Amino acid sequence: MYLPAYKKGQFNNLQITYIIKEYVFILTITIRNMRGRMMKILKMKDKILSLKNSGKLTFFFTGIGSAFTKRVYQTNLLIMKGNDHVLVDCGTRCSESLNELGLNITDIGTFLITHSHADHIGGLEEASLMGMFFAKKKPSIVITENYQDILWEMSLRGGCAYNEEINGSVLNFTDFWKIIRPERMPDYPRETYAANVGSINIKMFRTKHIPRTSKSWETSFWSCGLIIDDRVMFTSDTRYDEELILSYSRLFRLENIFHDCQFFTGGVHASLDELNELPREIKSKIILTHYGDNWETYEERVHDYGFAGLGLQHVFYQFD
Repeated sequence: MYLPAYKKGQFNNLQITYIIKEYVFILTITIRNMRGRMMKILKMKDKILSLKNSGKLTFFFTGIGSAFTKRVYQTNLLIMKGNDHVLVDCGTRCSESLNELGLNITDIGTFLITHSHADHIGGLEEASLMGMFFAKKKPSIVITENYQDILWEMSLRGGCAYNEEINGSVLNFTDFWKIIRPERMPDYPRETYAANVGSINIKMFRTKHIPRTSKSWETSFWSCGLIIDDRVMFTSDTRYDEELILSYSRLFRLENIFHDCQFFTGGVHASLDELNELPREIKSKIILTHYGDNWETYEERVHDYGFAGLGLQHVFYQFD
C-alpha cells in the first residue's frame, strides 16, 4: 500500500529536514510554521501502535482517503497526548486499519464522531458490540445530546438495540457508551462545543457538509470539525466554507489545518480549486485529507497552488 511520494520542496514555505521517498521508507520531516513552532512527521518504529506518547500532541491518521478509496484507508484520525487519546470517526474499514497496526477496536478508550456517513460511523456498531459482549467494558464517546439522538435513532439502533433485553427493555445508547458531554461555547462565529479528554482540549464547530444544496452550516445536517488544543484544525468533511477557515484562523492563529479535499468541483467536499481561493498564508498551513485514489495526477498542482501537501496515513504528526 503506497502513498504520495513527496519531492524536495513539496511543503511550500516550510522547512524540510528529510524527504519522503515512499510510504515504507519515511524517515523524519520537520516543518517549521510561520509562528516558529514545529511539526514533525515521524514513521512508526514498532509494528504495534502505542496509544501513549511522551506528552506531545500527535495526530495519527488510520486512513487518509475518501469514502470510496481502494488504495488507502478512509480518513479517520487518532489524536494522542501523553496517556490520553481519542479516535475521531470510526469508518467501515477502521478496525481493519487498526488490526494492521496491531490494535483491536476495543483498545480505543474514547471516540468522537463528526457525522453519520459510513466512512465515519461504519465501524461504530462493531465498537459497540465488541465492547459490550467481548471486552465487557464501555468506551467513552464525546457527543452532543442532539447528535446522540441522531446517531442512535438513525444509524445504530437497528443493529444494537435488539441484541439483548435488560429488565424487559431493549438496549439503548448508554448501555454501550459512557458519555462525555461537550459544553456549548458562547460568542463563537458559529455553533461550537468544547470538551476535554484528559489533557486534550477539543472544540467542535459545525460544518456545511450535506445536503449539497444547503446554503450554510445552519441549514445543514449535523456535521462538525475540530480544533485541538487551540492549535490545529481538522475539518473532517465540509464543502468549501471560506468564512469558517478565515474566522477560526483569526480566532485561534492556527498552526496547521488538515482539510478534506476532492479533486473535482461539485458535490459535498471542498475542491482543490476552491481551496486555492484561500490566502496563500493559510494555504501554506493546509495538509489535504480525504482525497481520491488518483492523487498522483494532482500532486504537482497541490505544490503549485502552495498547499503544505497531501496527508499521509500511518505516520505521526507531532506538534512541538
